Amino acid sequence: MTDIARAAGCSQATVSFVLNNSPGIRLSQQTRDRVIEAARALGYSPPMFSALRPLVTPFEGLDGVIGFAVDQLATSPEAVVAIEGARQASWNAGNVLLVAQTMGDAVMEPRAIQALTRRGISALIYMTIFTREITAPDFLYGLDIPVILLNCYTADYAFPAVVPSEIAGGQSSTRHLIGHGHRRIATITGEPWMQAAQDRLKGYRRALATADIPFDPELVVEGDWSASAGYAATVKLLALKDRPTAIFCQNDRTAIGCYEALKEAGLHIPQDISVVGYDDEEIARHLFPPLTTSILPHMAMGQWAIEQLEAPPTPGRGRYPITKLECPLVERESVGVVAPA
Repeated sequence: MTDIARAAGCSQATVSFVLNNSPGIRLSQQTRDRVIEAARALGYSPPMFSALRPLVTPFEGLDGVIGFAVDQLATSPEAVVAIEGARQASWNAGNVLLVAQTMGDAVMEPRAIQALTRRGISALIYMTIFTREITAPDFLYGLDIPVILLNCYTADYAFPAVVPSEIAGGQSSTRHLIGHGHRRIATITGEPWMQAAQDRLKGYRRALATADIPFDPELVVEGDWSASAGYAATVKLLALKDRPTAIFCQNDRTAIGCYEALKEAGLHIPQDISVVGYDDEEIARHLFPPLTTSILPHMAMGQWAIEQLEAPPTPGRGRYPITKLECPLVERESVGVVAPA
């Protein structure tokens, strides 16, 4: 919606009102036409517009109400994006989404799920903010409705599950820098106990190995996903005798701190050093220069979860594979060809 708003010369809210055909909003037909034309020009097809397509009949196994339980909602933009993806897919099929924040509390979480089931939900999407393997609470196994895991999975594969393909994302980010001639590539990680940080680092190492670039532990600096950690880590990297020509920041907030440290050192992006982020947060496109980064597919994951519910049920309770969705790279202006030595 941000891209469409920029192309149409209006606010993101206006784009949302037009594409969702929101009632009670007075917009001129000229504005509506301009938004739809901008969306089409950017490659979005009419089926994405709820204003242009009728609701389809829900799959007979659903009664029109789907529950969505997430451990953290108020502090996490990722949860909101996943819920929006599920909301869009639900409404397109004529279903309503009910959302509950559980905080993963051992006492309150089952009560929250029970409150949803009393509302007559016919399916449940269970989401965690941090991508990880979970020990599913016993009450999930006892539900007599379909359960989909979003951004988490269980060791017994008892439920359909979807997570981001983080290893491939880290590999793609690093490979993009290698493709621009960089061989001295640093990375600033997230907290090492988190699976996302572990997997993005694995992808980084795989890309180096595939390109026959030796791994240098000096070029890996531990961060904590924050801008301040990105700043401190970049200062450390610039102090190396043989400093990097590119830095893969494993999230966009880290990249913000990286930008500040580079500019403070009098270096220009990407002329002197290239930077890649991860997550594609809203700030990424407003940095100077705009940040090359990867999209966390939470919108697509929410849509995927609904699509699984709309499929005919599989007899029995078998083992379900973990679905991994791509983290597409968004190329902007923070990566340049490495300067010759």
